[in-house]
Amino acid sequence: MNITVNGKQQSVEESCTAAELVEIMSITSGRIAMEVNQEIVPRSTYESFQFKANDQVEIVHAVGGG
Repeated sequence: MNITVNGKQQSVEESCTAAELVEIMSITSGRIAMEVNQEIVPRSTYESFQFKANDQVEIVHAVGGG
């Protein structure tokens, strides 16, 4: 199925979870936030949160500073 991640089409398995997407995209360091269809996805639900066809996903890296 297709979803849009940060403005680009991404093909994923029908049962793809948020945790699997992070792995697919090789996001291995730093803190991230994920939004799906303008709703924040809590990190505690990444293992169980499953995407639906045509979901709009935004993933951002948290940057600290002062």
